[in-house]
Amino acid sequence: MLFNSQVFIVFFLPLVLCGYYALAAYRPWRQAWVILASLGFYGWWDVRFVPLIAGLTLANWAVAQAFGKFRANWIPVAGVGMNLAVLGVFKYADFFRGTVFGLLGEPWHQWSLVLPLGISFFVFQKISYLIDLKRGDRHIYGFLDFGMFVTFFPQLIAGPLVRHNEIIHQFRADPRGPAMWENLGRGLVLFLLGVAKKVVLADTLAQICDPIFAKTGVLTGAEAWAATGAYTLQIYFDFSGYSDMAIGLALMFGLHIPFNFNAPYRAVSIRDFWRRWHMTLSRFLRDYLYIPLGGNRCGRVRQAANVVTTMLLGGLWHGANWTFVAWGGLHGAALAVNHLWSERGLRLPRPLAWMATMLFVMACWVLFRSPDFSRAFSILGSMAGLEGFGSIRLDREYLLALAAGVALAVFGPTSQEVALTRLAPRPWIAVPVGIAAVWMLLLIGGRLQNVFIYFQF
Repeated sequence: MLFNSQVFIVFFLPLVLCGYYALAAYRPWRQAWVILASLGFYGWWDVRFVPLIAGLTLANWAVAQAFGKFRANWIPVAGVGMNLAVLGVFKYADFFRGTVFGLLGEPWHQWSLVLPLGISFFVFQKISYLIDLKRGDRHIYGFLDFGMFVTFFPQLIAGPLVRHNEIIHQFRADPRGPAMWENLGRGLVLFLLGVAKKVVLADTLAQICDPIFAKTGVLTGAEAWAATGAYTLQIYFDFSGYSDMAIGLALMFGLHIPFNFNAPYRAVSIRDFWRRWHMTLSRFLRDYLYIPLGGNRCGRVRQAANVVTTMLLGGLWHGANWTFVAWGGLHGAALAVNHLWSERGLRLPRPLAWMATMLFVMACWVLFRSPDFSRAFSILGSMAGLEGFGSIRLDREYLLALAAGVALAVFGPTSQEVALTRLAPRPWIAVPVGIAAVWMLLLIGGRLQNVFIYFQF
C-alpha cells in the first residue's frame, strides 16, 4: 500500500487515526493498535515478510533485555552481527557470490532472494539502538515502546532513520493535548505537499528520464542532459516527498520525527550537499562509521581514508551493485577534497561553487541510476558532447514539470517551512486543504501508481 494511493488515504489512514485517538487514554492499547496497524501495512506489500520483521523486532528487544540484565558488551555486539547477517543474506548474498565467481571466471546461478521491502532502513534503526547501548546508553524499553519504535509505519520502509531517544519518550504523552488539532492540520498539509511532490512532479519527471535511460544505443547530448536533469529532480522530489509524507503522518499521531531534507540543490559544496540531503542517513554514517574510524581526529591522509571508506559503505548500503559503491566512493573523494580545499581557505564565487556542486552531483546521479558502468559511461560521454548535441522534443507537461521542479528545488521554500512555520493556523485554511486533498485523490485515481525510488533499498 502506497502513501499516495486511494486505499491508504481514504481507508487505512482514517481507520488507524480514529482507532489511535479512540484509545488515546489507554497508552498500552493505543501503542498495540499502532503496532498491529504497522504490521498490517507492511504485510499489504508481501505477507511473507511479516514474520521476518516481527521476528527481528522480538530478537532485538530480547538482546536489549539481556544487556539490561547482564551488562555484557558482547551482547549488543552479537545483536549488531545478527542484524548485519540478515541484511547480508537478503540483500548482498547474490552480489558477493556473483563478484567472487566472476573474478574466478566460474559459472554460477543466482539465488534470486526476494528483497524484503525497506530492510536497510529498519535494520539500521535497530543497529543504531544496540550500538548506543554498548556506548553506555541505559535506555532499556518495554516491548510496546520498542515495538512501536521499530515498526511505526510512516517511517518503516524508507525513513527518516529515527533514533530511539528522539521518539520513544514521546509515546508517553496523550496525543489529545492542546496541540492536537494543530498537529492534525499541519501534519495533513505536510502530507499533501509530499503527495504533490510525488504525484505531480516526481512521477511526471519519471516519464522523461525512464524511457531515455531504457533506450538502447547511444544517446545524443540533448537526450542525455534531459534524462539526467529529469532524474536529478525526480529522485529529490520522490524521496523528499516520501519524507514529507512520513513526517506529516507522524505529526498527525502527535509525534515529531526528524527532517530528512533541507533544500539540497541549493548547496554550494559537496559537504553542504550532504548536510542537506538524506540528513538522517548522513548523521548515521557520521556517528556510527566515520567517527569510530577516527573521524577528523587524525592526520589528513587518515581522515581522507575515513571519509572515503564511510561513503563507500554508504554507497553499498544503497544497493547491491558496484555502481552504487562507485557513486559513494566519488562522493567520499569529493568530500575529502572539499575538506582540504576549505582547510586552505580557498573559495569560489558562490554562483560558481553552486554550479560546480550541481554538475558533480548530476554526473554522480548518472552512475546511481544506470544499471552498469558501460551505460553510465555512455551517458556521461553523451553529456560531454562526444555524440553531438542533437535535439529532443518534450511535451508541454514535461517542460512545465522541469521548470517547476527547478524553481521549487533551487528557489522555493521547503515544504516544512510552508506547513510548519509559514502557514498560520486559521479555520479558512481547511477549504484550500480540502480542495487540494480531493484534487490529489482524483489525480491519483487517474494515474498508474509508481513506487518510491528508495523502496528498492
